[in-house]
Amino acid sequence: MQDPVVERIQRHPKYQELRRKRNALGFLLTALMLVVYYGFISLIAFDKAFLAKPLGAGVTTLGVPIGMGVIVFTVVVTAIYVLRANREFDQLTRDILKEAQR
Repeated sequence: MQDPVVERIQRHPKYQELRRKRNALGFLLTALMLVVYYGFISLIAFDKAFLAKPLGAGVTTLGVPIGMGVIVFTVVVTAIYVLRANREFDQLTRDILKEAQR
């Protein structure tokens, strides 16, 4: 048995729009993150020499900034999702709840 309010919300066109947009963004960002992460892991597994190239005359290798790039990319992907959720998804949610309570 399902609550009639829940059913009304699930049938609401704005709820369908919210689900579609949120899922599309989630799948896209997840796919990008997997490509970046597994790309880095693949470099570690299959091209250690590339990552071991020194940067300049110091001891830092190319792997360090690439690894930091993976971490920064993760933060950027999270920020993209949070910004979109705060700007668009939260407003849609408020609209859905307001209309469902009528």
